[in-house]
Amino acid sequence: MTVWDDLVGQEKVSAVLDAAARDADALVTAAAADAPPPEASKMTHAWLFTGPPGAGRNQAARAFAAALQCVSPDRALGGTPGCGFCDGCHTALLGTHADVTTVAAVGAEILVKDMRDTVRKSFTAPANGRWQIILVEDAERLNEKSANAVLKAVEEPAPRTVWLLCAPSVEDVLPTIRSRCRHLNLSTPSVDAVTDMLVRRDGIEPAVAAAAARATQGHADRARRLATDPAAGKRRAAVLKLPLRLDEVGACLKAAQELVDAAAEDAKQLAEEMDGKETEELKAALGAAQGGRLPRGTAGVMKDLEEMQKRRRTRTQRDSLDVALGDLTAFYRDVLALQLGTRVALANADAEDALERLARSGTPESTLRRIEAIAACREALDRNVAPLLAVEAMTMALRAG
Repeated sequence: MTVWDDLVGQEKVSAVLDAAARDADALVTAAAADAPPPEASKMTHAWLFTGPPGAGRNQAARAFAAALQCVSPDRALGGTPGCGFCDGCHTALLGTHADVTTVAAVGAEILVKDMRDTVRKSFTAPANGRWQIILVEDAERLNEKSANAVLKAVEEPAPRTVWLLCAPSVEDVLPTIRSRCRHLNLSTPSVDAVTDMLVRRDGIEPAVAAAAARATQGHADRARRLATDPAAGKRRAAVLKLPLRLDEVGACLKAAQELVDAAAEDAKQLAEEMDGKETEELKAALGAAQGGRLPRGTAGVMKDLEEMQKRRRTRTQRDSLDVALGDLTAFYRDVLALQLGTRVALANADAEDALERLARSGTPESTLRRIEAIAACREALDRNVAPLLAVEAMTMALRAG
């Protein structure tokens, strides 16, 4: 069992990272012994992980961070860094390692104020670990100012600092940043690979695991949620019934409202789970008196937390909507497959009756227009168009398609 075991279907990427982690370990060991560094090292100070949703780019970056921080005794005796069990690996994987800083977008963009302290920390030596690691999970959401701040840090990094940037594609990252990174592209894992992972690691029944992996088309995280969370299954079932309901304008508007409301409810549930705990922890850290009264001069800190939580709720709602739109896209792809007579396996075999009904009532051209309407909705949401307006426009186009 190693940190690479959870990278589903990414054997080539795991091999590259494993080799780099070995060389990184040799660099730190040589420096500690005041010896010359090894030649031709595969380790570099900045990495860019790209790949489609579900490929596991964030997981790959975090596994690499764990391997870089590995302190297993076996490693010191020539073993592979990344045991998965030592304190360095364990805390890095959990996100609690003092020298692994994670930056994730809580809103539509990563603002420069969110990066200032992180960039400043990147120029310091590791406190306890072997490397100072900065993991940016949503590098495509860096705006111009925050991207320029990262660029300055990547251009002239501290000797023991590593930047791990994650984005859907190379084009999503500022050219001057990506030119200074070693690029690793991850591919969507196969349905069989995700099924095996769900059965082996999560103990899910093979039939349930296979259905979830097929429905999510190899998206490991969504497959796990679909297989383990009954509410996720109900939401997906509701989305798959939507295409058959869009027979008039009123039905389109109602369906749009339901999709947006379901996403808002998801965001609300997450907020209830996280916001209260974060607020109480911050109050305790600030030394709040009994009854919750805060010390003088700390109101600004609480206001910053509330602003972050508000941005996160908006992001969560849009992410939930994106999952629904992904399910709709897969549904219409199945319709198109039936219309073209292809032999590809249907992602939504459990909705085959509805698929065949729509395949008979339309043409491949009309189905392609519907898929384009969903893509246009996703793009509108990325541009911060009001969710209800974007989804209403989509449902109307699905009806007219």
